[in-house]
Amino acid sequence: MRTIQMILAAMGAIALTGCATTRPVEVTRFHLDQPISRGTIDVQPLSGAGPASIEFKTFAAAVQSQLLGLGYTAAAPGETAQYLATVNFMRTSRGTIDEGPPVTLGLGVGGFGRHVGGGVGGGIGIGKHRHKELIASELSVRITDRATGSTIWEGRAQLDGAVGEKEASPAATASRLAAALFKGFPGESGRTIKVS
Repeated sequence: MRTIQMILAAMGAIALTGCATTRPVEVTRFHLDQPISRGTIDVQPLSGAGPASIEFKTFAAAVQSQLLGLGYTAAAPGETAQYLATVNFMRTSRGTIDEGPPVTLGLGVGGFGRHVGGGVGGGIGIGKHRHKELIASELSVRITDRATGSTIWEGRAQLDGAVGEKEASPAATASRLAAALFKGFPGESGRTIKVS
């Protein structure tokens, strides 16, 4: 006698899309593969970049924090620092990204018997697709020895982030870019790496 039992199950799963994902920072550094001395340093905007804006001050503060952590010090009031770190940043639109519907509902049906098992699953999106603007942020820093006028180190860090994401705010972007740029200072010259 053959007995077959069937079990039907339906499950609904609600998942919010657009969960926070950490995008890597792309970093490139250049130097002469020689020891880089520490000393007093000033942080200033790149010449011709215009007056220091509030956004620039956010990026400059992030760079200065990293430099102080590396052993550089701020010059005393009225004194000229030994080194100059010129900072430039850009934030540009790279179009939009489609994040899909805000809610996804998943359904599954399965069954089994004495000799046979199987199942079917699927999912549908509920709601309209959401489009967000993608912003490319780039921070570049050049360290110059004021006594000789020569550049002893320079680097560039780039990060993409969607508008509205916490990590895409100017303060969070400045902090991540500066931390990635100076990670393992001075870094390998001429090589582009990704820093999470």
